[in-house]
Amino acid sequence: MENMGKLKLLKGKNSEELCKIVLPPLFTFVVNSLVYWGAPLIVGTGRSHNLSGGLDELVPFMPAFIIIYFACYIFWVVNYLMVAFYEDENKYRFYTADFYARLICLAFFVFFPTTNTRPELTGNGIFIRAMRFLYTVDKPVNLFPSIHCMASWFCCIGLRKCKEIPEWYKLMSVLIAISVFISTLATRQHVLWDVAGGIGVAELTWFISNRTNGWKTYQRLNEKISVGISRRLGR
Repeated sequence: MENMGKLKLLKGKNSEELCKIVLPPLFTFVVNSLVYWGAPLIVGTGRSHNLSGGLDELVPFMPAFIIIYFACYIFWVVNYLMVAFYEDENKYRFYTADFYARLICLAFFVFFPTTNTRPELTGNGIFIRAMRFLYTVDKPVNLFPSIHCMASWFCCIGLRKCKEIPEWYKLMSVLIAISVFISTLATRQHVLWDVAGGIGVAELTWFISNRTNGWKTYQRLNEKISVGISRRLGR
C-alpha cells in the first residue's frame, strides 16, 4: 500500500520486537476462545432469551452470504495485525478496548444468554450444505452482543488514528464491516439487536480506553512478556 512506509515489517526484527507484534493479537484470540467456548459451559442448559423481531425479516435468508460470514476471519487477522505493527499508544488503547469488550461479552453470555430461531434448511446446494455445517458446529448461543460484528467494527476503529493507512483502505474496511453485519443477518446467525450490541460494545470500550490509563498496564505486560520470551530464546 502507498504511504505505509512506517509500517514495521516482520523481516529483520529480533525476537523481542516480533513478540511485541504477535502477542496482542494472539492474546485476543485466546481470550475470545475462552469467552466463546467457556460461557456455554457456565450457563449450561438454562433459559435463553430470543431477541428476534419483525424487523429482522426485512433481511431475507440468503445462504450465499455464508461466504462473507466465513471470509471475515481473514479481515480480522489482517486488520488486527496491521494495528499490532505500530508500536504506539493507539495500538495499546485498541487492544485494551478489545479486552474490555470480550469481558463485557462474557458477562452478557453468562447473565443474559440469548438464542434465535433458525430456518429449516431444504435442498442440497453448496451454500445450503455450508449452512448445515455452520449450524452443526455453531449452536445458537452467545448471540448478544455479536462478536462477529464487534470484531469487524474494531477493524475499523483500530485504523482511525493510523495516519499511515490510506483513507481508501479505511473506507473499504467500513464497507467490509457493513457486509459482515448483513451476512450475520442473512445467514440467521444473529438478529438486529445482536448487530447493534456488537457495534455499541466496541464503541463503548474504545471510548473508555481513550479516557483511562488501562492501556499502560497492557503495554507494560506486553513488553515484559516479550523481553522474557526473547531471553529464553537466547537472543
